Order: sequence, then C-alpha cells, then structure tokens
Amino acid sequence: MSEDNKTEQPSPEQPVGEKYMRTVKSFVLRAGRMTEGQQKAMETVWPEMGLELSQGRLDLAEAFGREAPVVLEIGFGMGDSLIEMAKDQPEKNYIGIEVHRPGVGRLLSNVEKEGLTNIRVFCDDAIEVLAQCIPDGSLSTLQLFFPDPWHKKKHHKRRIVQAEFAETIRKKLKVGGHFHMATDWENYAEHMMEVMSVAPGYRNVAGDQAFSPQPEWRPVTKFQKRGERLGHGVWDLMFERTSD
Repeated sequence: MSEDNKTEQPSPEQPVGEKYMRTVKSFVLRAGRMTEGQQKAMETVWPEMGLELSQGRLDLAEAFGREAPVVLEIGFGMGDSLIEMAKDQPEKNYIGIEVHRPGVGRLLSNVEKEGLTNIRVFCDDAIEVLAQCIPDGSLSTLQLFFPDPWHKKKHHKRRIVQAEFAETIRKKLKVGGHFHMATDWENYAEHMMEVMSVAPGYRNVAGDQAFSPQPEWRPVTKFQKRGERLGHGVWDLMFERTSD
C-alpha cells in the first residue's frame, strides 16, 4: 500500500456464489524492474525469510523460531524504515507486507547485509494475508505508514482505512495492542480519525480526536521527507485495542 503504487487500473471482479462482487483495491501495482541485487535476494533470501499465502494460518513462534512481540507493517515501500526499526528493536519480530517486488527484493537484500533474523516478508495483498495467515489476537502492533491517500474524492473508497478494515485489525491485535497510522495528507488524517474514533473496541492513545506525536522509534521515511519538502504536515494516529 505504499505511495509507490499510484497508477490507476480497473478493480478486478471476483465470483461470490452465483453473483459477482467488485473488489475495491487500496493499491495498484506499479511496473518496475528489479536490480540484479534485488533479484538475487529474492532467489537466495526469500526461501528463508519469505512467507506465502499458501502456508495458511501461521504459527508465529515457529515462523520466527522464537516467542516475541510481533509488529506487522502494511506497505513498507522500499523497506528502509522497516530495516531500521528491526535493527533498533531486536527484541521484536517484524512482518512486512508489500506488493511491489523491487521493494521486497531491496528489503531482503538489506536484511542479508545487516544480518537480521527478526524480519519475515509477504509479497501479497495485505487484506488476503490478514484473512488467511495472521492469527487473531496475535499482534502487538500493526503499522500503516504513508499509505496511498487516493486524494481525489471519487477515489476515497479505495483508501485502506475504512470501518471494515478497522474491525479486521482489531481482531488481529492483542488486547492492549496498537494500530499506528501516519500520513502527510491532512484530509486522509481527518478521514482516519473519523473512522477510528467510532470504531468499536479502540481507544485513542492521545485522547479524543487528538493526533499523537511522532514516536522516536518511527524513522522518518522518504515519503515523509518528500511531504515536508512540499510543505505538508505529518500526522500520527495511535489507537489501542481495548476489548473483544
């Protein structure tokens, strides 16, 4: 769901029983060539660090070879900030989801360079990953940093933060776990706040209708730097799961 993927294309239609339901995607795949290093990482590192939808519901302790708090990030782009967080917080396990293969390749290449063992990666649609692979009540944090804002009003339905998505995330978080969002689009920040403030089973960590300060452990991403150069503000929202 990174901002890399912004070229619009029609949403697919999928059969549901005897009817067809249009599936609205919050991302669009952008064509991009993989470098030699990225391709090599996909071939050599993916077998150890990659995760597949076909694996079904994961045993997270088995996937990482240890018990530790699990942080899942949707749409990590080229993966630089995820690498930095995994280096700085080795006591946590990180799962990254990204549909852009060059980004996945770059992340895996850097995982190998840094000798990290606490990252696992999906190259799939996050909605499908959440539905098929992530156990309920298993995540300590879910991160959604600078998703595509779909800034045109007619495209707002494509924004990933919607009521149904908030409910999906709530089920995947542990009680006391956090859904952490960040955006440099004020309108999307307001949309996120509107959706999350009425979502059942959540508490705004910063207080009612309040945005959170950027935590020290969240790296400044290239999208944030670009937004700041353009004069955009940056808004963090952090909501805690409070109940079943």
